[in-house]
Amino acid sequence: MILLACQEKGVSVIYGLREPLRNSDKILLVLPLIFAVISILMVGSTSYTDHFNITRDVVVQAAAYVIGYVLMLVMLTIDYAQYEGIYKFMYVFSLVFMLLVFTPLGVSQYGSRAWINLGFTTLQPCEFVKITFTLWYASYLKRHKDELGHLAGLLRAVFWALPVIGAIAIEDLGNALVLCFMTMMMIFFAGVDGKLFAKCIAVVVACTPLAYLMMKGHQKERIDAFLHPGDKSLPGNYQVWNSKVAIGSGGIDGKGLFQGTQKSLNYLPVAKSDFIFSVIGEELGFIGGIGIIALYALFIYRLIRIGRNSRDLFGMLIVTGLCAMFFFQLFENIGMTMGIMPVTGITLPFVSYGGTSVIANLMALGIIIGIGARSKIIHFG
Repeated sequence: MILLACQEKGVSVIYGLREPLRNSDKILLVLPLIFAVISILMVGSTSYTDHFNITRDVVVQAAAYVIGYVLMLVMLTIDYAQYEGIYKFMYVFSLVFMLLVFTPLGVSQYGSRAWINLGFTTLQPCEFVKITFTLWYASYLKRHKDELGHLAGLLRAVFWALPVIGAIAIEDLGNALVLCFMTMMMIFFAGVDGKLFAKCIAVVVACTPLAYLMMKGHQKERIDAFLHPGDKSLPGNYQVWNSKVAIGSGGIDGKGLFQGTQKSLNYLPVAKSDFIFSVIGEELGFIGGIGIIALYALFIYRLIRIGRNSRDLFGMLIVTGLCAMFFFQLFENIGMTMGIMPVTGITLPFVSYGGTSVIANLMALGIIIGIGARSKIIHFG
């Protein structure tokens, strides 16, 4: 039995795993299991021949879900208030862990040096850094909440976030954008002055052309393709064009599970990861695609519900940051498969292939469920 002490208003409440589970959002405990089934089937579909193959990808994905679900249960037993005591460590860890990709341990995949080689597998640090960054930033914003009404305080809050965002942006622009969105939403819900916030956002938008000039060649190609969707000569449009063909050919009810042709003929790039929603659209059709989106809508709604009912600002900001992470990744990944968002390396949470992503997402969910569980506990005295 894991025993934790929760101190609030001078009253200490001791409980183990049973108590948090009793107060947990049961829907959020079940949804990952549904996503696990969908993910394993669709990852297996990308290597399907005349029968379902238990490939290494399928085994890795299944193992990641088992490990991740156990870690999710562990995370929900931890009182999130304890993270405030190590908030400085979270910041240092985020920076150091990201910088490891620039050491001999770092390896390049899909055009970005964003992985660490562990020998038996690779690990993507930014997936875990998004969690540690959220825990640190929630603590920072809580401590400096009163300063956000002034430009100097707001700029200071942004300044301290930039080193971590910059470390990610050097090689992984997609996940850097995720962190930018998380930062923006956490600052907004921390109580920043609305007019001041709007003016700063306007300045950032006006400076986006400068960001384009600093991008690498393959990143510029993706932006150019997004801005000129009808030009098939642009390299970035090849992926999106075939993705649209796959989704459109699925019709209302799809071609049938494992029966997709775009992925089997290798027209879909990175079908098991970045473009797995295209495989879903082709094989399960409009009904399957809408079904997946409905599950995600329910998922996001339950997260928002926990954030709204959090017992304190720190918990609310943690949920806000992690919910923003999930929402942006969902919107970006599904959007890029349909051509309404630029192509990035952002995966579809819980469904795309990737052990690091699955484990990190389940750990993040465990933190959120734990916050929700502790918000339901009634303290006397």
